[in-house]
Amino acid sequence: MTSIQSLFLANLLFVGSHLAMSHLLRRPMVSALGERGFLGAYSLVSIALFVWIVRDFGKAAPGPLLWDAGDAGWLVASVLTVVALALLLGSLRGNPALPQVGADVVASADAGGVYAVTRHPMMWAFALWAVAHIIAWPGPRTLVMAGAMGLLALVGAKLQDGKKRIQLGEAWATWEAKTSYWPRPAGLVKIGLGLWLAALVLWLALTWLHVWMAGIPAGMWKWWG
Repeated sequence: MTSIQSLFLANLLFVGSHLAMSHLLRRPMVSALGERGFLGAYSLVSIALFVWIVRDFGKAAPGPLLWDAGDAGWLVASVLTVVALALLLGSLRGNPALPQVGADVVASADAGGVYAVTRHPMMWAFALWAVAHIIAWPGPRTLVMAGAMGLLALVGAKLQDGKKRIQLGEAWATWEAKTSYWPRPAGLVKIGLGLWLAALVLWLALTWLHVWMAGIPAGMWKWWG
């Protein structure tokens, strides 16, 4: 098996195990292992598969590229990554989609900030990260890994809506009515300046580290590194 084939298999198992354990297998696993046992098994499988992905990503060749992104492609990817970081940081506070959030909290949740963009800001952050990487570096290993992570984020978010509807009933329906699964670009103006600045600082730091982690300059460092 080649490195890219092994990487594809690892990502397939990563996506499949996440979706299965989050939905179809969650109840029987919790019944058999208990809540803590389930979380332990979930984490162990996820970490093992992610280590496999990282290992084979490093082994696989970065090219050939399907297209040359050029400066325009890198600029689009950079903007998408900053937006992704803003969504991710904003999703860490007051997120009704997080586990263990009660119906009363969901029903009264504020649909401002990143939630004016989408009710799944964390998942869309991962999806935008994936799209940005595919635009900037469309090599086989990036298409496999970023494609898998983007698919997992968006399918997982959609399935989460269905699960939350069953768990929280009218409270989640109220939240769905106030928000959108698909991002609303107009909602970006409702993200506070402080959050945008935090996202920009984090973007500068992560793109500076990118050359050390991936061997490829990213963000502004592609031009000024």
